Amino acid sequence: MVRHNNVIPNGHWKKKWQFRVKTWFNQPARKLRRRNARAEKARALFPRPTAGPLRPVVRGQTIKYNMKQKLGRGFSLEELKEAGIPRKLAPSIGISVDHRRRNRSLESLQENVNRLKAYKSNLVVFPRHRNAKKPKAMDASAEERSTASQLKGSLMPVTKAAPTL
Repeated sequence: MVRHNNVIPNGHWKKKWQFRVKTWFNQPARKLRRRNARAEKARALFPRPTAGPLRPVVRGQTIKYNMKQKLGRGFSLEELKEAGIPRKLAPSIGISVDHRRRNRSLESLQENVNRLKAYKSNLVVFPRHRNAKKPKAMDASAEERSTASQLKGSLMPVTKAAPTL
């Protein structure tokens, strides 16, 4: 609805329309540049997973979303303690830590502890120094390191449990 006694708008956009057109010719090159940057980042991260650190499974906060599970910020200190992983070691082996998080239910605590244990069982830790004389306790052997491959895609995604009757 028109308000007040104004001039009826009729734009005169015929002159020099070429200056007002936004082109998108750089889209294919930008797509290629982004893809190459992702590949370069994956090469730099090798042998670590491309998806980043392992994250816990948490529930949404409000009544509307608390039936849904998603990936949280980091594992609580209690979960790390149950899994037998020191809190200072966790970030160095690709496990995110959130010192503010508290476990309010035993089920979620157990679920995340099992998640940590499964991750730890599949973990291949490369030695910090290539030509170290004596390997550390968690370091992988030479044959394990030669067979290690980089995990692409999401790291241990949230799986929906089948309903039981």
